Amino acid sequence: MEHAQPHHGSGTEFAPPVGEAAVEARGIGRKYRRGWALRDVSFRLPAGRVCGLVGPNGAGKSTLMGLATNMIRPTTGALRVFGAAPGSTEAVLRTAYLTQEKPLFKRFTVAETLRLGREFNPRWDQEVAEGIVHAGQVPLDAKVGTLSGGQRTRVAFALAFGKRPDLLILDEPMADLDPLVRRELMTTLTTEAAEHGTTVLVSSHMLAELEHICDYLLVVANGGLRLAGEVRELRAAHALLDVPGGGPSPELTPHTVIESRRGEGRPGVLVRLGGPVGYGGPAAEVPTLEELLLAYLRAPDVPALIAPGARVGDIDDIIARDRTKAVTA
Repeated sequence: MEHAQPHHGSGTEFAPPVGEAAVEARGIGRKYRRGWALRDVSFRLPAGRVCGLVGPNGAGKSTLMGLATNMIRPTTGALRVFGAAPGSTEAVLRTAYLTQEKPLFKRFTVAETLRLGREFNPRWDQEVAEGIVHAGQVPLDAKVGTLSGGQRTRVAFALAFGKRPDLLILDEPMADLDPLVRRELMTTLTTEAAEHGTTVLVSSHMLAELEHICDYLLVVANGGLRLAGEVRELRAAHALLDVPGGGPSPELTPHTVIESRRGEGRPGVLVRLGGPVGYGGPAAEVPTLEELLLAYLRAPDVPALIAPGARVGDIDDIIARDRTKAVTA
């Protein structure tokens, strides 16, 4: 069991922003006739991370992915993909997007589908694409329309990986797979990302599985951003405290209480650390990623936590810099 380390500072120390940003959004918002799907969302996703995008249905996850791929235009704010506007040639060539529907031509064979991917993508890797298909024993001469849901998902994954993207965006890609195949593709995902430095943004309701593959996190709820940053830092910024009764207590005074709970076999009060949890205080344990996510989703009134590494500069400055480059080029 993982225990929280004694905390001797006045607050949790977060790492500063490092390296290139794969996705950077400033004040991004999208309004539909029924209301705002996202509003005033700002964050920075560093390149090379595997990032879980989490939130309840209707929270704005698919809208955010649509904005990053230029399938949806923002109502407010701006977003950049590796410094380029979504929909630009640079962003399109560097991004692969796999939606829940995984659209494929049903009358094409698997081989024809992969050939189409090769003809439209200058960085295409046929070996990787065929390897993913062969691992599932999917015949290359089979028509896509005759495949099972899991087999079609595998072909769609082959197209996405074969493109050799710098940013791979996955919207609930494995909901139709059995646990064994899902775990296998998750392993493929993390291996490919590590070998090639691919940034992955994956939306999923499988919270326990995200803990095994993600090192970065974005949590959205009610159209806003609730948590953002490195998983390691976000977990370390919180603790589960064993406070009798779970009510007001001197031990809780320095901290922000996220949630009080009982009867789950773990200390019952989840707090955002605002001071030391030293020796002689209440027993403290580091929350799992799933415990942290669920607590924030169940506590919409708790202030959001955006780690410094996930914060952005002024996107207006970025846009102005882009225009200057275009003029002087």
